[in-house]
Amino acid sequence: MIREAMLYDKLEEKKVRCRVCSHRCIVSDGKRGFCRVRENRNGTFYTLIYSTVSSEAVDPIEKKPLFHFYPGTLAYSLGTIGCNFRCKHCQNWTISQIEMDEAYTVEITPKEAVQRALNVNARTISWTYNEPTIWYEYTYDCARLAKEAGLATAYVTNGYITAEALEHISPYLDAFRVDIKAFNENFYRNIASAKLGPVLESAKFAHELGMHVEVVNLVIPHHNDSPEEIRSMARWVYENLGADTPLHFTRFHPQYKMSDLFPTPVQKLEEAYKIAKEEGIKYVYIGNLPGHDYENTYCPRCGTLLIRRNVFYLSSCHITPQGRCPNCEESIPIIGIHNE
Repeated sequence: MIREAMLYDKLEEKKVRCRVCSHRCIVSDGKRGFCRVRENRNGTFYTLIYSTVSSEAVDPIEKKPLFHFYPGTLAYSLGTIGCNFRCKHCQNWTISQIEMDEAYTVEITPKEAVQRALNVNARTISWTYNEPTIWYEYTYDCARLAKEAGLATAYVTNGYITAEALEHISPYLDAFRVDIKAFNENFYRNIASAKLGPVLESAKFAHELGMHVEVVNLVIPHHNDSPEEIRSMARWVYENLGADTPLHFTRFHPQYKMSDLFPTPVQKLEEAYKIAKEEGIKYVYIGNLPGHDYENTYCPRCGTLLIRRNVFYLSSCHITPQGRCPNCEESIPIIGIHNE
């Protein structure tokens, strides 16, 4: 469905400037932005994907991954097509990197999306699978209705949203699960066709706006896995987002245009975990490695096992109803503890 875009400027000669993502594309009449799903028609900017859904699922919230946000509950998850990055290792490239006429999609209105979330007893509605920022008008309308219905809301994002777009949606957006894909500009330029700076700015701003922020770093052999780079990123998270911010190091599996690489060695992930802990991050996790001890939550003070996870599901939760460690009474900052 086509709908006039939000947050754009009309320029001379029927050009427009998009202010939704940090590419801030200037788009001539008849052309599309870098995301390929926002088009200038005679000086008016349109989203071509309003209510256009390519992917719909009911996921454990842990799959996002969000470990400190209503653990043990379900997220009704939606994705569309297109992206404002060109990641060579994208695991969802069949929806993010294809042309609009190549995709199989259905139309789900914001009202229908919220009702479907309620029907499956989801606690959260999440926009994921591809980049939700390019779906801004739809996610904004969904988020407003979701909050009215008592649902939590979450972006699973590459973090390239602008400050004005993030502030505009912030009253209705609870969680900002952001990828910091690397801590070097060369990676962002050569692998993702983007820049690191705007990602860091949006993550910090989301935190300042009061959103729940969790950070994911996909560790790719020989591209972003040096101890120095990981230490710099962990230190940045500590200094700008806080020691309580969950930091996930996830295992790379060969995908798309980087299928010639090998999966991340377990030792490298464990090294990243150790470095982040040394830099003061209290809650560090390893992902895409089912059964590893570091997908569990431990008390940062006494080391007591608080939440045991089995892939994306909770096996046990021992945090008290007051949100504390049962052994040492350390306060554990997890939203919506869900004890069975």
